[in-house]
Amino acid sequence: MSVNVELIKKLTQAFGPSGSEEKVFEIIREEVKGFCDEITHDAMGNMICVKKGKGKKIMVAAHADEIGIMVTHIEEEGFLRFTTIGGVYVEHLVGRRVKFKNGTVGVIGVEHLEDKKDFKLEKLYIDIGAKDKKEAEELVKIGESGSFVGEFVEAGDRLVSKAFDDRIGCYVAIEALKNVKTENELYFVFTVQEEVGLRGATTAAYSINPDFAIAVDVTATGDIPKAKKMAMALGKGAAIKVMDRSIIVSPFVRDMMIEVAKENNIPYQLEILEFGGTDAGAIHLSRGGVPSGVISIPTRYVHSVSEMVDKKDVEASINLLIKILEK
Repeated sequence: MSVNVELIKKLTQAFGPSGSEEKVFEIIREEVKGFCDEITHDAMGNMICVKKGKGKKIMVAAHADEIGIMVTHIEEEGFLRFTTIGGVYVEHLVGRRVKFKNGTVGVIGVEHLEDKKDFKLEKLYIDIGAKDKKEAEELVKIGESGSFVGEFVEAGDRLVSKAFDDRIGCYVAIEALKNVKTENELYFVFTVQEEVGLRGATTAAYSINPDFAIAVDVTATGDIPKAKKMAMALGKGAAIKVMDRSIIVSPFVRDMMIEVAKENNIPYQLEILEFGGTDAGAIHLSRGGVPSGVISIPTRYVHSVSEMVDKKDVEASINLLIKILEK
């Protein structure tokens, strides 16, 4: 199965900070509408694509949102003050560009600092080129969110872009939805607001009440110079999660996923992430508990505008998800 680079590019470049995932959903709907029995949105905003069946009820979750910023104040001179949405590294923001839903682009700047120790979010602003507050308000309103600008680059087997977290997970779920053949009833849920607390997955899991669930998300790697020691690298296959800060995967689920990978000669790695979590963290605690696993796509420079993945890992993740759902 070859990777659809153009679709991945569309997904990653789409505007979709937490709470504003509509553009991403439009792309996904066009891709999957001929491959599922119904597409709905719940009260939280999650997009749920159902493939009906008579077997087990299985939920697949991939979050559609990305990290970003939200405008909190507009200065008289036309500069925007803002807060962050999700896990944004504030120390990396100066000079970055931000795009708003209407296409307005701004540059993040910092006030003059007498001491670098004074560097903090309150010292940053966004310059959208407005001459004053009135002109700025014609372009951007208080409460509007923005996404970071990060162009898509294909470099051999490696792909670079903003928002691989978690548009690459969405892509894996899309391709699995298109190609899976099973009697089980499948709920492919493209969740909202994962980056601000697994919110969409929490409500979707309660409503669907699945027998089993798989989350698809990114994970960090330990294969760059002087990286924190982590047995995870680009190009070595799909990552089967063992533990993160939101879940310790049941040994039964973990071993089943490993068995499926081995049976189908799918390259895999075992993932222990010492920070962060995924939608599975919320799903496995729903109601009386849901057996849940996670397929992770190894990704360098997570939560930056230049996240990097390997095509071979993406292919392995798609194949593993399909085979698990068919099992």
